[in-house]
Amino acid sequence: MKKDNSGSSTMESSRLVLGGNVFGWTVNEQDSLNLLDAAFELGINTFDTADAYSIWASGNSGGESEAIIGKWLSQNSHRRSKVKIITKVGAELSPDQHGLSKGRILQAVDDSLRRLRTDYIDLYFSHYPDASTAHEETLETYSTLIACGKVRSIGASNYTLEDLQAAKSSADRHALPHYACLQVEYNLYDRHDFEQQLRSFALAEGCEVLTYFSLASGFLSGKYKGLNDLTHSARREDLEKYFDERGMRILHALHQVAQEQQVSPAEIALAWVMHQPGITSAIASATNLEQLNSLARSTQLRLDAQTLERLDLASLL
Repeated sequence: MKKDNSGSSTMESSRLVLGGNVFGWTVNEQDSLNLLDAAFELGINTFDTADAYSIWASGNSGGESEAIIGKWLSQNSHRRSKVKIITKVGAELSPDQHGLSKGRILQAVDDSLRRLRTDYIDLYFSHYPDASTAHEETLETYSTLIACGKVRSIGASNYTLEDLQAAKSSADRHALPHYACLQVEYNLYDRHDFEQQLRSFALAEGCEVLTYFSLASGFLSGKYKGLNDLTHSARREDLEKYFDERGMRILHALHQVAQEQQVSPAEIALAWVMHQPGITSAIASATNLEQLNSLARSTQLRLDAQTLERLDLASLL
């Protein structure tokens, strides 16, 4: 599997990053462990999670995904140096557990390390910007974590261009670590924010870019034909917005291209993301081995200019 260097970490990330948001939610522990095993064998060496995954599921309180990945790491300690673990801090776990203050990060990183059963995090993300905490405080805390070896590199997720510029300015002024990687919502439907605002910043600053919701919460996977198909979907609330005229136009184009190339729509949708300028890797989740194998095949697809243009035209606003 082709790999790209991510941030300042010494580990190269696979083009496809396995998303862990489904672990402990729509995928139980044993199936999650099986998926991690299979992903590693397929050459996927980067796993994305967060301390908040999957707090939204009934009975969960956050940290479930990290705990599952930690169990896998403990069962495969010989593989630790061969994989890149991404996790995040900043989402609200409780009224007193949220944000990017020094105290919150220091508590959260130790909690994540304990759940992950490791002594370092390869890439640690600010999950959301925190308007109540100065960038200097957040970056100083990360500097301390990097110096003591708990964190190897840092990134920013869900940051606006203004947030990133302010963080860069603070890092420059105080000689603090820069965000080496961005995590952005990006797919054939959700394109505007990255293409119109963030891509030029990422390219100018040499930031690697990982995309989340790369399949638009599964809308671009090909398994949904209309709103009636969402009746039993755990992602119904995330998916409903996509079933407009533009969304259906994108699905039609995806199915056409997929049929021509004899692959799944999900493979085409992910390959499109990976072909876009400035994109390092695409994050995608799988709930079974068949899906995982399909996602992995997307890294081998090469879309010609004509195919890319067809998909671009279908997804125009």
